[in-house]
Amino acid sequence: MVSPDGPAAPRWIAPEIAQRYGRALATVQKVWMVKPGWPAPVGRRGHWNEYLASDVEAAIGPPPAPAQTPGDPDELLTIAQIAAYTGKARGTIAAYVSRGQYPAPDEDENGVKRWRRATVDADLAARRKYLRPKS
Repeated sequence: MVSPDGPAAPRWIAPEIAQRYGRALATVQKVWMVKPGWPAPVGRRGHWNEYLASDVEAAIGPPPAPAQTPGDPDELLTIAQIAAYTGKARGTIAAYVSRGQYPAPDEDENGVKRWRRATVDADLAARRKYLRPKS
């Protein structure tokens, strides 16, 4: 369905949808885009179909508000706090840690792993662009 907003209306591709909603690209492609209510593409960008942002939001709801807040770079964060700070699921961060895909904790006291906010920011900057939160 083409929106009356016209060609200047915001358009999203699958990696952008994944990033905005804090989901894996595979989830967007293999779960959301195959559902009957998914909007029809309105164009292409590279090899990706483009979808009107308003149509995507109508199909799955508005993207969550960014959870990132400025703070002290030396503040220590737990996995749950990292999830809230980055807008990623707690399970995603925990999986990165368990698979060795996350930096070593800056502090591991009494079995509680914590990372400095600066360490979290550096990790986010090193990840693929579509996985990083929008600035």
